[in-house]
Amino acid sequence: MRGAWRTTWLLLAFMVVNFADKAVLGLAGPEIRADFGITRAEFGTAQSAFFALFSVAALGVAALTKRIRTTPLLLVLALLWSAAQLPMVWDAAGFGALVATRVLLGAAEGPASPVAMHHVHGWFPQRERTLPTAVLLVGAAIGVAVASPVLSWVISHQGWRWSFGVVGLVGLVWAVAWRLWGSEGPLAPSVGKEAAGTAQDPLTVPLRRILLSPTFLTAAFGSFAAYWSMSTLLTWAPDYLESVVGWDLHRASTMVGAGALANGAVLLVHGLLSRRAARRDAPPRLPVGAGAGILVTLAGCATAVYGTTDSLAVKVPMMMGPMALAMVMLTVAATACSRIAPPSQRGVVLGVLTFVYALGGILSPLVLGAMVDSAATVSAGYEHGWLLTSGLLVTGGVLAALFCRPERTARKLGVPETSETATAVPVAH
Repeated sequence: MRGAWRTTWLLLAFMVVNFADKAVLGLAGPEIRADFGITRAEFGTAQSAFFALFSVAALGVAALTKRIRTTPLLLVLALLWSAAQLPMVWDAAGFGALVATRVLLGAAEGPASPVAMHHVHGWFPQRERTLPTAVLLVGAAIGVAVASPVLSWVISHQGWRWSFGVVGLVGLVWAVAWRLWGSEGPLAPSVGKEAAGTAQDPLTVPLRRILLSPTFLTAAFGSFAAYWSMSTLLTWAPDYLESVVGWDLHRASTMVGAGALANGAVLLVHGLLSRRAARRDAPPRLPVGAGAGILVTLAGCATAVYGTTDSLAVKVPMMMGPMALAMVMLTVAATACSRIAPPSQRGVVLGVLTFVYALGGILSPLVLGAMVDSAATVSAGYEHGWLLTSGLLVTGGVLAALFCRPERTARKLGVPETSETATAVPVAH
């Protein structure tokens, strides 16, 4: 297990850099808009450019996991991140360069989550996967929490361009560490010619049966709603807190970072409780989808309160607590989709899941930016945006509570609980 957790911590750092990369544009948003003279809708276009190839790349690279090992794939992705960030350091890089580099960054980061999860699931049997999956997703919270104060300081003292440079350099440092210590897990499925010459994991299921199952469909929509909420907060919360609430950049970025830490705390507590239940072999009181769906529904209600109240005594606790419950859906969806897919198809299924929920990242910056710009006031536009986000969360939560049943779906598809063998031999790299 030592190698398993060393790999998990390395991939946690990978996800931290991933989400710091995502957060930098939202934190630098007011300065970028002022420097380039663009509207919120145009800025939303730049943010959405990140997701132009995000979903397609997630799907394409996830499909490559059947032919190429995840260790070199993760290294290449990290190198591409850095290549995408560093050009914005130069003063000559304008709005067109910003859009182009965000497209490249999104293409490199789209596959990050499914490939990282597929890799870490090669180190843990099915019942042990919830906690390491949650740890990876905590990288989102830590990335935003660390990036918010650090990058706001860089923006204030060195200018917004160097905030891109800092995250690009950190990506290069991670790539060096991964080259030294990254490796495949003992439960990783065979790939390419290796898979053709072995009887390992002969089970396959028609992909359409997995993707059209109630578990996959509701997990994907619930994740879409949760990712929409997260993307909305990353992109627009700093501007909302400055323009509507009246806070300065430092206070706003601190609040965004604190909200991200709340997300991380929720994910860790959920992962630890799930691991404890798995080790006790105790039947869950609620089906996994039902529990996650209830939490996502509560997050939707909290988002509605957050967006409509003028009281900071109510608004701040909503962001610091109940709104963070939506993140549980990302962990549950990933583990549920891993459960209903044979190991050789796991990377593809996780890639399709990412393809679907990342659409929330494409649409939310565009939709929210247009809503705010077209509303009678900035405050009214944001209120409508938060209510839309609330509606998506409640709908996704209810559907997941009713229909996300990975164990039932796995039995129907004929996928056993553990297709991997615990005595598999680690692969040299």
